[in-house]
Amino acid sequence: MKPAVHYDLESHFIDRSAEVRKIYAALIATSKQFGPVEEDAKKTSIHLNRKTAFAGVQTRRNYLLLTVKSDSPIDSERVFKSEQTSAHRWHAEIKLSDPAEVDGEVADWLEKAYKISA
Repeated sequence: MKPAVHYDLESHFIDRSAEVRKIYAALIATSKQFGPVEEDAKKTSIHLNRKTAFAGVQTRRNYLLLTVKSDSPIDSERVFKSEQTSAHRWHAEIKLSDPAEVDGEVADWLEKAYKISA
């Protein structure tokens, strides 16, 4: 049996702009308003978990991709990709390139995702 592989959260920020770190910090601060959040670094992303993952983050050089779990499609021009993953689950991807984009709308999506990940 292979030993569990542990990925380092900081490795996701190597060669990334300072803005990417600020956007991530804003997402974490916003998410923690709803309760405890576990930051689970994976090979290519960071899962934000309650009991299960409610959001995923992929860092890029100058922006990050936020994927939020939803129980229905999210109707917003900010969502550039939406995928139904099961009968009652959707994943919506949002590109964030400025910490100010972690606004009330994103907070609402995160809160709903947090609640369904109990």
